[in-house]
Amino acid sequence: MAGSMIFLIVSVVVLNVAALMMSKRLTAWEIWTTSLFALVCELVVNIVLDLKFDLYGYFEKGVQGGSFIAIFGLYPSANTIFLNFYPFGRPKWQKVLYILGWSGFCFIFEYASLKLGYFYYHGWKLWYSALCYPPLLWLMVLNLQLIRRLR
Repeated sequence: MAGSMIFLIVSVVVLNVAALMMSKRLTAWEIWTTSLFALVCELVVNIVLDLKFDLYGYFEKGVQGGSFIAIFGLYPSANTIFLNFYPFGRPKWQKVLYILGWSGFCFIFEYASLKLGYFYYHGWKLWYSALCYPPLLWLMVLNLQLIRRLR
């Protein structure tokens, strides 16, 4: 448990420092609204797949403080970094490669999280996540585009 919490806290610190220190291409409004959208998506998915169907979870079954550190510490900063450097205005192949690259990063991070015990599976498979990451990341891009149109 100690190793998994250290991995989580180091990950939260690294991602949040990176998100704070990077030169911003997103406005504060875009960061705020896209982060809220990412959190809502994560929470809805977790309510269904973790709490309802018990397919996976953080640390151990049920809700605990470490889950909140993971959700609120990782998702907004990772989402901000992903969207900040998304290649808007570039050819489609670059956008596809960017999403696939981030999907690979998410896959590796999830694999490490499993091995270190901060994440567990009960029926979920790592390859399910590999299939889910590209559409979820594309959804984040579409959300940012919608926010920009609405603004």
